[in-house]
Amino acid sequence: MADSPRVGHTDSIASQDSGSKGTEKKKSRRPANTAFRQQRLKAWQPILTPKTVLPLFFSIGIIFAPIGGLLLYASSQVQELVIDYTKCTELAPNSTTNWDPVPNDYVSSQFKNKTSLNTQWRQESINLTYDNVDTAAQNCIIQFEIPEDMGPPVLFYYQLTNFYQNHRRYVQSFDPKQLVGTGGYTNSSVNSDCQPLQKDTDGKPYYPCGLIANSIFNDTFSNLTIVGSSGSNYTMSETGIAWNSDKSLYKKLPSDIDLDSLAVPPNWVVRYPNGYTTANPPPDVRSDEHFIVWMRTAALPDFSKLYMRNDDTKLAKGQYQVEITNLFPAEIYKGTKSMVISTRTVLGGRNPFLGIAYVVVGGICIVLGVLFTVTHLLKPRKLGDHTYLSWNNAPASKPGASSGMASGRDLGPQGQA
Repeated sequence: MADSPRVGHTDSIASQDSGSKGTEKKKSRRPANTAFRQQRLKAWQPILTPKTVLPLFFSIGIIFAPIGGLLLYASSQVQELVIDYTKCTELAPNSTTNWDPVPNDYVSSQFKNKTSLNTQWRQESINLTYDNVDTAAQNCIIQFEIPEDMGPPVLFYYQLTNFYQNHRRYVQSFDPKQLVGTGGYTNSSVNSDCQPLQKDTDGKPYYPCGLIANSIFNDTFSNLTIVGSSGSNYTMSETGIAWNSDKSLYKKLPSDIDLDSLAVPPNWVVRYPNGYTTANPPPDVRSDEHFIVWMRTAALPDFSKLYMRNDDTKLAKGQYQVEITNLFPAEIYKGTKSMVISTRTVLGGRNPFLGIAYVVVGGICIVLGVLFTVTHLLKPRKLGDHTYLSWNNAPASKPGASSGMASGRDLGPQGQA
């Protein structure tokens, strides 16, 4: 009995100790006392004065303007011929002998010789045969003049406008496993990003699936044939048009895949009317450089993609002819398609925008530098003058209010008296 109070006293002391320890262990949101957390790091802030700003403006102008001039000069040295053949099936005569001039609005060129070019076209009906199935099509034959020797290298592009390859769903619409040959060949394994072209009504996966592959540009271009008695061709190669880094992303379809289990994309039916067969197998995406070029989506709705090239032989001046199998439906999305024959410089193809941008920025900097220099010389400002700060200027009082307040102060005591 004598020990019981002692025990109670001990328990109370223990409870007080535990309460004090709990108070000490309470977490705090206070940041650590370090230079980084307390924002005490050393910093440098430039003081913008006329002596530092004005030379900067003139330096940028002096550097940018000549660079822009060089870029514009390099762009002007590129030889280029662009022919829009979108309306060929509507405007060109359907004949084997009659020709009509191509409207001037559909032809643009850049040559040192500024003379007008003799450009004409016609069309003819043809049959395309794939897997013993004939399909009616239209050939657009264009004759054009090259007024001076071009290249080498000579590059042949097709150019599309108003085609938004940069759309988010379009860019994602492919199956990378299919393209590297590791999967996507069954109903359950094909990538869902390929929707709405993931699989057909029978459940077969499309190969290759997705919107990008289905909408591939399928017009074909012949080699350039010189118009005249010789009829010789200017041979251009369709290899070497894709980046080597892109080629490494594609592999051939495994040989053990059952071709009957794969579906042909809807827009590929002309080329594969009976589906994929041993006689007409799927394309080897590893070596089909046109497919590889198309799969690299463009960042802008108006773009050009390389179709063929010649890096060794110049294109002599003269009259040439090219035959275009007209299959790609540019009219349905209100776009255009053109053929482009171009050379290049060490800075690339024809693109005056970058040169214009440099010249404009350089010119603006020089103009601003002159204006600020004149202002500084005619009406200089004292550095660190706090009177320019708006909150240091007391607001002006109204004349009527001040006079009324003064009279009130004078008459107040008399009124009280």
